[in-house]
Amino acid sequence: MLTRWSDFDRTSAALDSFRRRMEQLHEDYGRWQAVGSGPDSWPRMDLQDEGGRFLLHADVPGLSEKMISLSLNQDVLMLSGERVVAVPEGHTVHRQERGSVKFNRSFALPSPVDPEKVIAIVKIGVLTVSLEKAAEAKPRQITVKTS
Repeated sequence: MLTRWSDFDRTSAALDSFRRRMEQLHEDYGRWQAVGSGPDSWPRMDLQDEGGRFLLHADVPGLSEKMISLSLNQDVLMLSGERVVAVPEGHTVHRQERGSVKFNRSFALPSPVDPEKVIAIVKIGVLTVSLEKAAEAKPRQITVKTS
């Protein structure tokens, strides 16, 4: 009879361990979902330094150039826009995972840029912005001479 109780205790302990692991998995998944899912994280962007310019890539699926606003104030780049998803009249939505989104992101650039030489192009859902560095911020090659 004692062996049956010990089997019950082991089974109960295993189920309790399983429950705790599932709760931990649920908590971890919630934290994973929260990272990069807030209003300050869309659209996703990459900023690369190519020596004489910065190159920004932003994922803006479903947005045209008319839906995007880009401005530069001193060394702060501001990107904003809105994607509105509307259901055509007379249609019914059975599933909607791509909702409307309004965004406003800004960040300081690592060095000054020439505002007259900024080029922005949106193509296939990706916004590419070329930000030419100001003359004083560009790297310079120094020639070494012998005496």
